[in-house]
Amino acid sequence: MEKMSGYAFVAAILSTGLGTILYYLYAISGVRAAKLATAGGPAMGGTVGLASGPRTAAIGKYASIFGWLAVLALFASLVFRTIATGHGPFANMFEFSVAFSFGILATYMWFERKYHQKVLALVALPVALAMSVYAWSIQGPIEPLVPALQNNMLLTVHVAVAIVAYGSFAIAFAASLLYLLQGTWALAAALMVVFALAGAPVGLVAQKGQVVGLLGGLLGGAFAGLILGGVARWAGVLASLKDASGGRWGLPKPQVLDEIGYRAVVVGFPFLSLTIILGAVWAETAWGTYWSWDPKETASLITWFIYGSYLHARVMRGWRGDRAAWLLVLGFVATLFTYFGNLIFGGLHSYSGLG
Repeated sequence: MEKMSGYAFVAAILSTGLGTILYYLYAISGVRAAKLATAGGPAMGGTVGLASGPRTAAIGKYASIFGWLAVLALFASLVFRTIATGHGPFANMFEFSVAFSFGILATYMWFERKYHQKVLALVALPVALAMSVYAWSIQGPIEPLVPALQNNMLLTVHVAVAIVAYGSFAIAFAASLLYLLQGTWALAAALMVVFALAGAPVGLVAQKGQVVGLLGGLLGGAFAGLILGGVARWAGVLASLKDASGGRWGLPKPQVLDEIGYRAVVVGFPFLSLTIILGAVWAETAWGTYWSWDPKETASLITWFIYGSYLHARVMRGWRGDRAAWLLVLGFVATLFTYFGNLIFGGLHSYSGLG
C-alpha cells in the first residue's frame, strides 16, 4: 500500500503540473480570442475580456479534467497511506503537506464548479504544486507513532478540518491577488510574486536547503516587492488603472473576485475555529494542558484574529477593494507561517513535524 500511495502521489504531481500549464494556456487563448473578436472595433479603454471560443473551451475542459485527476490521485494517495500506516495523514510534515495540497485542489475545483472562474487556477494550482513538490522533497519511511499522536480519531478530524480551512484560505488568496493585479496596486502585487519566487531559491541556498531559508526567502522577497510597489503607487505609476470595474487582462471583474474571496473565508473561518478547538482538546490529552502558547498555537490564533478581523471589517464596516484584498494576502502569509512555524521555532509540535 505504501508503494501504491507513492505512485498515486507522483500521478498527482504530474496531473497538477499539466493542469497548471493548461489553465495558463486557457487564459492566454481566451485573451487572444477576445482581442481577435474586437479587432477593428471601438477602443476598449484598456479592458480586455476573455472570450471562450471553441479552442479556448476545449483547453479549459482538459485543464479541469487534469485538475480533477489531481484531486482523485491525491485522495487515493492519502487513502493508501492511511491503510499502510494505520492512522490518518497527521504523523509528519510529508503526510500533512500532501493533505494540504489536496485541500487546496479540492477547494479550488469546488469553487470553479460553483463560480465558473477557471482563472483562479492561475494562482491556486501553482500553490498546490509547490506544496506537493515540497512534500516530495521531505518524504521518508513510515515510522511508528509517538505516544502523543496515538489518538487517531481526534487527530484525523483535527487535520481534516485544518485541510478545509487552509484550502479555503488559499482560494481567498488567489482571488485577492488577482484583484490587486487589476488596480493601482497591480505593480506591487506583481513585484511581490516575482520577488518572492526569486527569493525562495536564494533562501534555500543560503540556509542549505532548510525550510527556514525557503520561508525567509519567500517572505523577504514579497516584502521587498511590496515596498517597491508601494513607492511606485505613491509616485503615480499605473494610476490610470484606478477604475478596474470592468475586469482587465482577461481576469474576472474585481467585484466578482472580491465576493469569491469573502465566500472562501466564510467557508474557511469556521473550520479554522474548529481546528483550534480540537487542537486544544488533543493538547489536554497529550500534554495535560489545553493551551501552552506553543509557537504553532500562537501562530494559529494570530491567523484566526486576522481572518476574524477581515470578516468584521467587511460585515460591520463595509470593507471592500484594496484594503480587504491586502488583508486576505496577509491572512494567507499568516497561514503559511502557522504551517511552517514549528520548523522554525520548534515547540511542542516539532517532535513530529506535525503541520
